Amino acid sequence: MRIDKANFLTSNTRFDFLPNDSIPEYAFIGRSNVGKSSLINMLVQRRGLAKTSSVPGKTVAINHFIINDAWYLVDLPGYGYAQHSKKTREQWRVMINNYITRRRNLVCTFVLVDSRLEPQNNDVGFMEWLGEQQVPFCIVFTKADKVSKAELGRNVEAMRNRLLEDWEELPPIFITSSETKQGRDEVLDYIESQNAIVADLMNR
Repeated sequence: MRIDKANFLTSNTRFDFLPNDSIPEYAFIGRSNVGKSSLINMLVQRRGLAKTSSVPGKTVAINHFIINDAWYLVDLPGYGYAQHSKKTREQWRVMINNYITRRRNLVCTFVLVDSRLEPQNNDVGFMEWLGEQQVPFCIVFTKADKVSKAELGRNVEAMRNRLLEDWEELPPIFITSSETKQGRDEVLDYIESQNAIVADLMNR
């Protein structure tokens, strides 16, 4: 997929203020400091489109970007960051849950996982919740350039094995690096294929 246009559209904390739901939508979420904003900027090749920060928990709202005037890319707040108040974290949880379970045009949620780490309970728990809600998702391993190929392979395989304890079939898995652009084509090609499926269903 070629990205010709990528623009920030709106930022909201309320579900009823989200933009029109007539085009396909893809959400990106992960633990705080997983490299979500850097990955988004790499995918659309627009430095600074999604605001990056060395401070975890920077994203505090549902941020919509319009891509090629054809689909939405959504930057969701991260989870697992304890420095915010319990009340704030609960508000985020409710906001994210409402969005993921009620947004009609949400085609897929990309769950970002730090490839330098062994499976984390909050990542696995979030994926299990998505499965329980029957929400389609993909796993995106980030920061692949920060770890050796051997360790990357071990961590990816450990996640596969962890999920296969409860799952018969695994979701699509992508290996990415915001620095080297590894995985960019694969993620965008997947989105393009899903957009084609959505278009076909709408035209029936």
